[in-house]
Parts: sequence; structure tokens; C-alpha cells
Amino acid sequence: MDVTIWHRPTCSKCRGALDILLDAGITPTIIDYVNNPPSKVELQNAIRAAGLQVREALRDSEAEYREQGLADPSLSDDALLDAMLATPKLINRPFVFTDKGVRLCRPSERVLEIL
Repeated sequence: MDVTIWHRPTCSKCRGALDILLDAGITPTIIDYVNNPPSKVELQNAIRAAGLQVREALRDSEAEYREQGLADPSLSDDALLDAMLATPKLINRPFVFTDKGVRLCRPSERVLEIL
């Protein structure tokens, strides 16, 4: 099975999803999405494929979220996507991609849904 994870090593949910994959005998392609952010189209596609709204893929616990005023409900999805791409740590994580689908694996065990 071809598996990719958008990973951040400091994130416990990312490490948890990665551990589940490795325990299942799967060695995924690991993308450090902060240092190698997706394109806007890739991010839009991931969010859509995971069945999420753009705001659900946005980390609202980061200082940059507050500093950039991203809680403003009048901001468009396009503006939110631009903010996530300008500051990739605002992308919620981990996104996991398999042949069976895409999930934002919060909690980490959500990865089991697509194995």
C-alpha cells in the first residue's frame, strides 16, 4: 500500500499516526510539510478528500492564528488557505494519504480507517 503522511516531528499526533503505520508494517513517505509545504491545489484537494471544511484544517491553537486574525468568520476559504501556505504550521496535522482515502488523523487512530 502506498502511504504518505504530512508529518511534523514535534507533534504527538503525527508521531502516533506514524507509529501505527510502522506497527502495521507500512513504511510511509514522510513529508515534513512545514519545510516542504504543499501547493494550494494539493492542500485544497487534501482537505476536500478528507471531507473537511477549510477552517477544520486550520490549527487555531497557534499564536499566528490569533496574530493574523484568522478567527474572523468573514475570511474566505481562499484567504485561510493562503494563510496556511504562508505559515505552514497552521495546517492541522497529520494528514495521511492511502489508496483507501485521506484522513486528518486526530486522534492518531483515525489512520486505521484508511488502512
